[in-house]
Amino acid sequence: QGQLVESGGGLVQAGGSLRLSCATSGLTVSVYTMGWFRQAPGKEREFVGAINGGRETIYADSLKGRFTISRDNVKNTVYLQMNSLKSEDTAVYYCAARNGGLTATPYYGYWGQGTQVTVSS
Repeated sequence: QGQLVESGGGLVQAGGSLRLSCATSGLTVSVYTMGWFRQAPGKEREFVGAINGGRETIYADSLKGRFTISRDNVKNTVYLQMNSLKSEDTAVYYCAARNGGLTATPYYGYWGQGTQVTVSS
């Protein structure tokens, strides 16, 4: 069974940066499509971005240019680099994996427990 563990969340000032990590076990990130989602208080979970085995990426339109997803196949880890953070980026960020193509839908078979990101204004 695949397991995903996010880390790197925390408190950051507006305009700052954070890099989240998603360490995996039981699955190979180079084969799976890896996605990032987030959920703010009182809101539904929303798509952030995803990367596939060919390192192609897709992002939510509102986040393009600020967020970047990358993958380290040796460490079996996926990263989410977040720059120019805004207070509205405050949310729990989740890593997810699916044995299929890139998608912004929540149809991922594996999910991490999430990591809190808080951006202070």
